[in-house]
Amino acid sequence: MTTIQTFIDSMTLESIGPDTYTAPNAEPGHNVVFGGQLMGQSIMAAVAGKEGMYAKTLHIVFARAAKPELPVEIEVEPMHGGRTFASTTVTIRQGDRLCTRGIVLLTTDDDDLISHGEPMPDAGDPLDATPSKGSSDAWEIRYAGGVDINDPALVGPAELDVWTRFVGAPTDPAMGQALLAFATDGFCIATAMRPHEGVGQSLAHRTISTGVISHTITFHEPVDASGWMLLHNTSPYAGRGRAYGRGDAFSADGRHVASFVQDSMIRPMSGPPGSL
Repeated sequence: MTTIQTFIDSMTLESIGPDTYTAPNAEPGHNVVFGGQLMGQSIMAAVAGKEGMYAKTLHIVFARAAKPELPVEIEVEPMHGGRTFASTTVTIRQGDRLCTRGIVLLTTDDDDLISHGEPMPDAGDPLDATPSKGSSDAWEIRYAGGVDINDPALVGPAELDVWTRFVGAPTDPAMGQALLAFATDGFCIATAMRPHEGVGQSLAHRTISTGVISHTITFHEPVDASGWMLLHNTSPYAGRGRAYGRGDAFSADGRHVASFVQDSMIRPMSGPPGSL
């Protein structure tokens, strides 16, 4: 059973050497480690030992799928360190298998000279939204507007509003960023499928091969992942076996807390699950 402690444990890194860590896996997904977990772990590794700094942007490339039965090994290579900005490369492996490599930009806060953010879309009340089949007591997921991403017969615009929260998650700023990054990985592909009849999330890893190729998330405001967050996903393009998605994340009180973009693969199944 997946509990909130399962998610916390996967984001709690154990040092096994200089700038090297290991961590267990939280959500195996479809015979592979969920990419959102690797994103969250990359953020936690990048901010380790960087007192007063937080992740501004993570850009990560998924080279190979990680196996759920093996822990991950996380290597940090600092690129630059300053008082206001720092940057680091984070590589995740399982033995000789390189799974992901990301670049994390770290920053501190400055006073506002100018300030604005995207307005939060009207997605109704999260408790009125439809619970996802993948929702749990620890990670709640609800689709606004009664959308069913699993039914291949239902079509709609390439938009998807998702309410989500990690119930009981600590309010630690880095953990909040890691868990939000975890959540943003999961919905851009389903958003790209929505306009196309005969294609739905329920067919992924069965007759349709899907996978995230790269993901970038930029944080704007502090995040409390234990509270409701709205992920407003759109997909402006899909074709040539690929899809492009983007989104904005909002706190329940309307603050624009993060933005993200994702490149993914959507093509007929031709190999085992997890192969790219």
